[in-house]
Amino acid sequence: MSIIPIFDPVRAGRPMRVAAFLSGSGTNIMKLIEREKMLKSAEGASPFEVIFIFSDRSDGVSAGEKIACENGLPYVSYDIRTFYRMRSLKKSVGTPEGLSARKEYDRPAKTLVKAFEIDVIALGGYMSYITLDRCVNVHPADLSIRLPNGQRKYVGDHAVRDAIAAGETMLRASTLWTDEGVDTGPLLMVSEAIPVELPEALDSLIQKREVFLRVVNAHQARLKAVGDWKIFPRSIELIARGRFGFDENRALYFDGHPAPEGYRE
Repeated sequence: MSIIPIFDPVRAGRPMRVAAFLSGSGTNIMKLIEREKMLKSAEGASPFEVIFIFSDRSDGVSAGEKIACENGLPYVSYDIRTFYRMRSLKKSVGTPEGLSARKEYDRPAKTLVKAFEIDVIALGGYMSYITLDRCVNVHPADLSIRLPNGQRKYVGDHAVRDAIAAGETMLRASTLWTDEGVDTGPLLMVSEAIPVELPEALDSLIQKREVFLRVVNAHQARLKAVGDWKIFPRSIELIARGRFGFDENRALYFDGHPAPEGYRE
């Protein structure tokens, strides 16, 4: 059985080239760039380089242009809402028409990825479904928690809300190697945990929608600092060092050892 690294730094003979995709504040991408700079300062070189930034928002909500300018990086924005509005389509890939439209939207980004010889796409708060390959995403839930049927329990946009509502006492973030599903790809890393702290009994809190949502948002913000901002750049770094790989059955390995539920430091 052979294990093929996601990225082989020895064979490449150069740092891994990363494209950073975002939709909003870009804090995950800022942490990724900070990690690159820290490694250059501490080790004289970083095993990865952020090459350009791409945003699917052109309305000023995305901080991509500001981050790119501050770090001397090329920046491209292509507004996904305008794309769908001009075609009178909904942002859904649940139909053949929707998936075809999504592939059309992704075509310019695919061209950029090829032109810049990108090895990995880092999805740091990129809120759109994507049809491109070789993407790392970060998700605000422990994706090793599963339902009785084996499916992951906390997926989608409301994972923190769902976890708290289900009575979870600890929250973690995860990174994954994306596939065609929603939060279904191979699990790379799981973060440290933050405790769920509620101001009152859960059943009572859930009845107060606005209060409950404020509690959810507060936990999600805390989780970013302990989870997303640490394991997202760390996952990219470990891939760049050649430590993650797959066998012929697409099973994940870390340092040559099976890691079916991801790596935890």
